[in-house]
Amino acid sequence: MNIYTYKNCSTCRKATQWLDANDIEYTELAIRETPPTIQELKQVLAAYDGELKRLFNVSGGDYRSMGLKDTLSDMSISEALKLLTTNGNLVKRPFVVLENGGLVGFKVDEWAAIFS
Repeated sequence: MNIYTYKNCSTCRKATQWLDANDIEYTELAIRETPPTIQELKQVLAAYDGELKRLFNVSGGDYRSMGLKDTLSDMSISEALKLLTTNGNLVKRPFVVLENGGLVGFKVDEWAAIFS
């Protein structure tokens, strides 16, 4: 399993601490330097029934400065995924790629259900 994180993100730190406490192996990747691939984004998007907005860090500065609140709904999935692969700041984190599916954000109950 790959988990994309940002070093200054407290939610990312909580997620990796939770994984460590539950003895779950993972590979941690820096989301800004190595954003998820198109294939990984598609895989996680499918896990969220195609809800494209779920993949975006809607509270981030880049999302706001690019005006994505108003333009995301007009983008094709292909355009949106390409944008996410070129700017890791736009990706909701932590971003987890599992063998089948994935997770975005960190909610203990959701994670416990997936990893139990």
